[in-house]
Amino acid sequence: QVQLVESGGGLVQAGGSLRLSCAASGFAFRINTMAWYRQAPGKQRELVARITTGLTTTYADSVRGRFTISRDNAKGTVYLQMNSLKPEDTAIYYCHLNLRRDYWGQGTQVTVSS
Repeated sequence: QVQLVESGGGLVQAGGSLRLSCAASGFAFRINTMAWYRQAPGKQRELVARITTGLTTTYADSVRGRFTISRDNAKGTVYLQMNSLKPEDTAIYYCHLNLRRDYWGQGTQVTVSS
């Protein structure tokens, strides 16, 4: 079955960096688009970044230039490198796959202190 397991979250000061990982299994990773979403308290879940099989990337305006999404097909893993973090980046970050339906990981908490 499809499994998405995020890791790498934590507490960091504003201006710092974190690298999130999502280990995927149970499907053909290399032929599927992968994405990162986030949800802050009291807010709707929003798209952060997406990467296609052809390595085309899409970013939310709020993170463009600071975050970088990448993938390693050999490892079945998608990454989110987050630099110049801001307090407004505080949220639970989720790995996402759409394969006839939406699949989500359990999420990893990112907290940015000011």
